[in-house]
Amino acid sequence: MGTQHTYRVIVRGTWDGLTEESRTRLLAEKDAHGLTSMQFSAEGSLTYDVPLKHFSMRYVVESDAEDGPEMAGAIAEDRAETHLRSLGHAHAELRSTVTDMDTMKVNRKARR
Repeated sequence: MGTQHTYRVIVRGTWDGLTEESRTRLLAEKDAHGLTSMQFSAEGSLTYDVPLKHFSMRYVVESDAEDGPEMAGAIAEDRAETHLRSLGHAHAELRSTVTDMDTMKVNRKARR
């Protein structure tokens, strides 16, 4: 096992073929899944819009640096797929954006 890197992954998707039960439950829980609930975590954070068209999930993934960001994205997409399936929510294909927190450059303001 090589060096571990921490990745922040945003998994995006579109709701597709939601049942009335899923729609009702999502609309009832919308306040808990709005913009203020967006955070990165290992368990994932689900946010979505009220018309129930798009959603995103935010994950923190620890993965071997040698596997690269592609593996972190695949891990997060698998977690999202599993979570949404367990809730019974239908969706279209997932896509992800990955940021390697260990290689990210931080620009600090210069002191005067």
